[in-house]
Amino acid sequence: MHPIRRAAEAVERLHDGIRDLPVVGPAHAADLRQHLASAYRFDAPRDAETVVDDIAAMLRRGSVHVTHPAYFGLFNPSVLPEAAAAAALVAGFNPQTAAWTHCPAAYEMEQHALRFLAARIGFDPATVGAHFCSGGQEANTTAVVVALTRTFPEFRERGARALMADPVLYVSAEAHHSFEKAAHVAGIGRAAVRRVPVDAKLRMDVATLVAMMAADRAAGRRPFFVAGTAGATSSGVIDPLPAIADVCASERLWFHGDAAWGGGALLSSKLRGHLAGIERADSVTWDAHKWLQTPLGGGMFFTPHAAALVDAFATESAYMPAARGGVVDPFNASHQWSRRSAGLPVFAALATQGAAGYERLIDDMTAMGDLLRAKLRAAGFAIVNDTPLPLVNFTHPRFETGEVAMGDVVREVHRGGRCWISPTVLAPTPDGVARRVLRACITSHRTEERDLDALVEAIVAALG
Repeated sequence: MHPIRRAAEAVERLHDGIRDLPVVGPAHAADLRQHLASAYRFDAPRDAETVVDDIAAMLRRGSVHVTHPAYFGLFNPSVLPEAAAAAALVAGFNPQTAAWTHCPAAYEMEQHALRFLAARIGFDPATVGAHFCSGGQEANTTAVVVALTRTFPEFRERGARALMADPVLYVSAEAHHSFEKAAHVAGIGRAAVRRVPVDAKLRMDVATLVAMMAADRAAGRRPFFVAGTAGATSSGVIDPLPAIADVCASERLWFHGDAAWGGGALLSSKLRGHLAGIERADSVTWDAHKWLQTPLGGGMFFTPHAAALVDAFATESAYMPAARGGVVDPFNASHQWSRRSAGLPVFAALATQGAAGYERLIDDMTAMGDLLRAKLRAAGFAIVNDTPLPLVNFTHPRFETGEVAMGDVVREVHRGGRCWISPTVLAPTPDGVARRVLRACITSHRTEERDLDALVEAIVAALG
């Protein structure tokens, strides 16, 4: 059998039988390394079918199965079959999408999908600058680089050493850690990131933001960027985007919306109002490989300032094909050179599900989040976050008294293999308390009530 067909059958078996697998595979590092050392010396060729079968077997044994409906962890979704099929087509055709001339079909399909999603943000799809990228880290880094270039034109050629004042940017204390990396990569240093305290609901405190900016200006620093989070990783909280947009407009700062996970809410009529204000952003991060149920590598960056992308990233090379009229080659409007077509799985999912199908998926997962909250409360747990999105932070009186260690409960749940959850620490609220809590997120469109019951039962059993 052809190895591609063999691989397709392995993926199909995984999709059809995922409920029969433990969420946490039983493999250990020593076992895997011993098997690899004995079976793969790379001194002679091996039969392709055998290799494909063995790779699939190792992945089945040695993975946290994030596509399992009882995986309640980070933003790693079940993958829609049509998106997985498109990813296989990308691997087989291997289109190089750095330049339009090398694969106009892939480029146009990607841009068609991006324009549809840009309209959901509230950007003009006819003029938006948008591209696919590796994920939220790259998209947030892109936002910082573009904002620096736009605010400090000398930054493009001479870098941070040309700036007359230290640039500083502002994010919530609940914001993703990618902004520290972005500042580091951009050359302005991690100390340039100001973490703004949160209010009692874990949202950025906008009054404190204004005060921090005033203090920085008085110290000779130059504020240039504020990120509002739409669906924080630990808590699912949405910052007050309209108020942040007002501050950025008044202070003439770049307003970035980090909707890496929460952007999916824009596809739901019930939820999109919670992201009001994001249409005023100068740039937006949105990962399709989170709530939109597509394979990893489907990050997206959007900006209504398309020319700013070119100003930040355009370059010239004799070996690259000449640009065609009306098309900006991706290598001239993004950080990447070699680019796999990460957007084709997103295009396939949008084409198959349609707007109505995606709205149903988003609403169904949100309903599962509400149901999980109710089940946890009924079992004696306390819900400690406030978000309309399906991410639940919770604790139990036995954790609060120290009678039971939260880490022991998590390990016991993982050891049972039926479910996966994680602990996290929420940002300090005005009372000065940074709470350690359990975190459960609905990441799969396959999650059903029986999976919620399995989670609650596993945690209660671990507590006992």
